[in-house]
Amino acid sequence: MDLKQAGALIAEAASEFYRRGWVLGTSGNFSAVLGREPLRVCITSSGKEKGSLGEGDFLEVDSKGNVSAGNGRPSAETSIHIAIYNELKNCGAVFHTHSVWGNLLSDRDLAAGAIAIEGQEMLKGLAGVVTHEHREEVPVIANSQDYGELSETVRSVVSEKNKIHGIYLHRHGLYTWGNTIADAKRHIEIFEFLFEVTGRAASSKQ
Repeated sequence: MDLKQAGALIAEAASEFYRRGWVLGTSGNFSAVLGREPLRVCITSSGKEKGSLGEGDFLEVDSKGNVSAGNGRPSAETSIHIAIYNELKNCGAVFHTHSVWGNLLSDRDLAAGAIAIEGQEMLKGLAGVVTHEHREEVPVIANSQDYGELSETVRSVVSEKNKIHGIYLHRHGLYTWGNTIADAKRHIEIFEFLFEVTGRAASSKQ
């Protein structure tokens, strides 16, 4: 893919996420690999409303986060995307959303270290999961404005827990990924469904 093609696919997904309330305002960021040798990444430009992304709202960055094409500046969180790409060699896209239910669960489960979900049929929407009896643990990582340190923490967690499909930054948002843009989009939809079901179930027991 080139920058324009990747941007068009990401914009379509982002518009749907915005409609569902997962990337309100200018929150969230999305990226896709354009090439591996050397690493070239299409990523949303910082400060853009995700419900109305256009062709000029995407940048091409290198493995250091330096802009090689497009106008604007990359998000400070670009380094997190790159850390995930460096750790997961088959990863083709990284998507990041901010949702109400995810944030509430990250608060609830910070001490436990992960949001645990099991027994839900929708778990089978995650790559490689073939049964509802699967237990998915989404590590909850303390948020920080030191993105160099935070990126290294994310890389370390992804490396150590290599069967996970996403991580959650505490009171911030979900990072998930896939081999393709379509895979990453599906993972966002699956996780956001599971977060809401889990949150609502916990609320009903109180």
